[in-house]
Amino acid sequence: MGALFEELDWRATPLGDISLRRRRHPGLGVQVYEVKLGDEYLMSSLWTAGEIELARLGLAATPGDALDVAVGGLGLGYTAHAALEDPRVGSLVVVEALPEVIEWHRAHLVPLGERLATDDRCRLVQGDFFAMASTGLDPRDRDARFHAVLLDIDHSPRHVLDPGNASFYQHEPLTRLAAQIHPGGVFALWSNDPPDDGFTALLREVFTDVAAHVVEFPNPIQGGTAANTVYVAHAVEPGAAPA
Repeated sequence: MGALFEELDWRATPLGDISLRRRRHPGLGVQVYEVKLGDEYLMSSLWTAGEIELARLGLAATPGDALDVAVGGLGLGYTAHAALEDPRVGSLVVVEALPEVIEWHRAHLVPLGERLATDDRCRLVQGDFFAMASTGLDPRDRDARFHAVLLDIDHSPRHVLDPGNASFYQHEPLTRLAAQIHPGGVFALWSNDPPDDGFTALLREVFTDVAAHVVEFPNPIQGGTAANTVYVAHAVEPGAAPA
């Protein structure tokens, strides 16, 4: 059965102490992987439906084949893994701020680590997604464009992990990100909050065909259902007005 609780790694980072823990949930009888930043839970393998649907909804709205995709935020890898399940994905760049998280995947300390670290289509890149959204998401080619950009870093546009992230959720930074997406391509964003009319309106200033999808899933702790939001928006030609 294994230990009831193990701390697999602990590091001090500029954002605070980060730890990777594994425990056996007594009620569900499953191994649960959790990441904590200080006293705050960042992610858990019990709650992955929204991260998976971020990739599925974003790529379902993305036309074409041989897709070049970027993911902001690696975490436990569920968004990146779901993206690789789409056979149209030809390349995947995953930008993660914390090198420790990338190390967990390369050392196969997390369940999806081996798949992500060994898939030839996937590159795990250490960097600040929000800065790279203006300068180029692919450090090998700063002029690269993507068919889809999938973002899951903050709790929501209004509840950010770091105060510096808040400036990204404005017209100009989103416009600079949109310039890195092929016309007709997709920007998709995960949020733990209900649909935000103000943020949806902001997306419509930059993108077209904007939709806020409510993703419902069983709550394994309290019973009933829980919900996340996935925003999906399409890029337009640079200089063209959103429809």
